[in-house]
Amino acid sequence: MGLRYFEDFAEGETVDLGTFTYTADEIVHFAHEYDPQPMHADPEAARSSIYGGLIASGWQTATSYMRLLVDRIMRDSESIGSPGIDNLRWLKPVRPGDVLRARFTVLEARVSNSRPEWGIVRSRGEVLNQNEELVMQVEAVNFFGRRQRD
Repeated sequence: MGLRYFEDFAEGETVDLGTFTYTADEIVHFAHEYDPQPMHADPEAARSSIYGGLIASGWQTATSYMRLLVDRIMRDSESIGSPGIDNLRWLKPVRPGDVLRARFTVLEARVSNSRPEWGIVRSRGEVLNQNEELVMQVEAVNFFGRRQRD
């Protein structure tokens, strides 16, 4: 598909964004930099936590989802930006070696009332592990440019 405009987002459409996985070292490195809680940054402390072992920061999962979203959808679209997210949930721990799969589903697509040259897309992003368990969910709103009309 070429450049994606607002009109190319159909309600109910789901796009597979790809997969990612983390090693223990990647989890610890991210945690030391951005979320140094013991269950993310210290494998020994994580073993004695309620998680029974090292888990990735939810923020790490969210940034990996965002990377796939940009690579698969946003980069080749008339994306104008986002006013934010409505909901972000981390539902299950992500462990080293988990194979995570991300997907993007269009919940609603409508023309902006105040800026008719823009479309508004409300979406749900999901990350599932290798057991098809939902580990992260996010709902967001994005603005996209509309096709030029002659």
